[in-house]
Amino acid sequence: MAYAFDAGARYTDNDEWARPEDDLVVCGITDYAQDQLSDIVFVELPEVGATVSAGDAIAVVESVKAAADIFAAISGEIVAINEALEDTPEHVNDDPFGEAWLFKIAPSDLSEWEGLMDTEAYQAFVESKEE
Repeated sequence: MAYAFDAGARYTDNDEWARPEDDLVVCGITDYAQDQLSDIVFVELPEVGATVSAGDAIAVVESVKAAADIFAAISGEIVAINEALEDTPEHVNDDPFGEAWLFKIAPSDLSEWEGLMDTEAYQAFVESKEE
């Protein structure tokens, strides 16, 4: 299957994406992740003001098939959440890189950005899981 990727984003091996926006990092789940989960029915987002470390489980996405933890791609403070997803979690299936961003982090350690996969590396990672 052909999945969408965001060339401006970096990726984790837990299928989250992170994209710089001004001084913040916007995060969500990838097209591959939403496809694997199927129809998203509920999103539990982190608290604004929470301090998180890269790799922490900080949110949950539930689908008709399963629930999946969402991990912080980068350390910092949660400064915004996408409250619209509380009423329309299905947007995660429709627009995972756009309207369905999950949260924004004010990063505390920008060097962590370099440890995330670029689009090419993530694409190869997804292809290896599909084999």
